[in-house]
Amino acid sequence: MTDNYPIFLSVVLVVRNLANELPQVLAEVTAAIAPLVAEYELVIIDNGSDDDSVQVLKQLTKDHRLPNLQVYSLIKEVDNDTAAWAGLENALGDYLAVIDVMTDSVQFVQPMIERSVGGADAVFAMNTMKAPQGVLYRLCFGVFNLLYVKFNGIHLVKDAPQFRILSRRVVNFILQHSAPVLAYRHLPASSGFARVNLTYTAVPKILRRKSLMEAIDRGMRMLVSTARGPMRLVTALSLFGAVSNALYSVYVLIVAALKTDVAPGWVTLSLQQSGMFLLISLVLLVMGEYMVHLPRRGNEGPGYYVAQQFTSAVITRREKLNVEDAPIAYPSARKDAVSPLSSNT
Repeated sequence: MTDNYPIFLSVVLVVRNLANELPQVLAEVTAAIAPLVAEYELVIIDNGSDDDSVQVLKQLTKDHRLPNLQVYSLIKEVDNDTAAWAGLENALGDYLAVIDVMTDSVQFVQPMIERSVGGADAVFAMNTMKAPQGVLYRLCFGVFNLLYVKFNGIHLVKDAPQFRILSRRVVNFILQHSAPVLAYRHLPASSGFARVNLTYTAVPKILRRKSLMEAIDRGMRMLVSTARGPMRLVTALSLFGAVSNALYSVYVLIVAALKTDVAPGWVTLSLQQSGMFLLISLVLLVMGEYMVHLPRRGNEGPGYYVAQQFTSAVITRREKLNVEDAPIAYPSARKDAVSPLSSNT
């Protein structure tokens, strides 16, 4: 096993309001990554920080403080998956790692790189130590995972955790998707790529309690946008409603034909109601099928907005290129040269 892998690794780090911690955190990541690979870059996504994080990052990219930093400051806060995809979309490496510096262990990147170089297109790592969450959050989380496994066949936490290393061809594949920001989280684990799932145990720097409402919003978005199952359930219920109302109409006609003591107006009212519900069910059925096959048009605009972008003053891979800037020598004009604009008279 080599200590230095001949690859170009891009490390995507999503940060927010970490002005005080950034110098030490980025120095630790650099110290851990630099000896492992031939070339690397740290792609920093500032997720709409409202402290001095951007100013700190600008200082870190100046002079010779930290090399190989690519910093993108988003104009507003977005969810973590969207911010991570902003980094992946702008990264240059052959392999791309996504790390949460506050919860993931950068020391575990080495075995992940080893598996990636060994042929795995996607390597996922899950920390067994989690922040304690409330009872209601755990209940909703369990229901979401149950539905997602039912509709998509993967468990996001176990099969596709956020700590991951992807090959360039996986990222290129996601780019072909109509909504890559939404597909980024689950597609590497559900598209037939060679993948490896690892587990480790490390104490996170910060034990974050997650917002229930934000988690519900993100979960519903993922369920509706990445799986056909929920809409298929709507169409199935619509079809069941249409068939039930049609059968009820037949039942009303049979009763009207066989019984003589039917209450006045019952047949008319029953047929009217069943007919209306039959029509509504058919409309929902058609709309549901249409929405299942309706391609996403992306009319909501991009998922993230970059407000500022800046780069380290030192990029080590440029120093290794065998290219020199040299002035271009032009031949001096001969005195007897004839101008194309001149003419002999």
